[in-house]
Amino acid sequence: VLVVAASGCSVVKASRISDTWQTEDSTAVKRLALVVQPLPNGQEPAGQAWARIARRYVNQKRDFLVKKEVAQAAAVQLADVCGGEDAIEGVLTLTPSVVAKGDGFEVDVKGALVRCSDGRESWSGTAAGSFPSKDKLLVEVTSVYVQEFGEAVAPYVPPAMNVLRPLLDTLPQPTLTEADLDEKMTLD
Repeated sequence: VLVVAASGCSVVKASRISDTWQTEDSTAVKRLALVVQPLPNGQEPAGQAWARIARRYVNQKRDFLVKKEVAQAAAVQLADVCGGEDAIEGVLTLTPSVVAKGDGFEVDVKGALVRCSDGRESWSGTAAGSFPSKDKLLVEVTSVYVQEFGEAVAPYVPPAMNVLRPLLDTLPQPTLTEADLDEKMTLD
């Protein structure tokens, strides 16, 4: 299944869900690790903020259970984040390109959800746009991430929120059991 945004104004440029999502992946790929790589502008705090923003959004707005997040410059391999005590079944990778422009950033982000069992892609999407580094609707949200990661992340939060939310909304929904729902209630 391929869904392409038709509007030139849309932040989401493309989104694709595997043909096997409903029959295989929706019950087998629920517990995720989230990886942001490379770091936005090479800034580790910005990468950590992006990862936390995405983790919280997916945990709150999608039915996945994002158990851990990774934001680093060095390459992350599936074997580094799959399995383990968190029973990670899939990896949601966000690959941002963030370029300063005027009072904000040109942002292009590619997303992919791959299964840990065989590395096969279950979902992919791209989103892009120009976003200001300050957004009056995101002042409180920005202050939350500044408290967590420092003042240096302030200009990166509004663009991250404005590009990640629409992109992550195109993720498919997994099928959760009652036990999964109970587990989800304990996530950040």
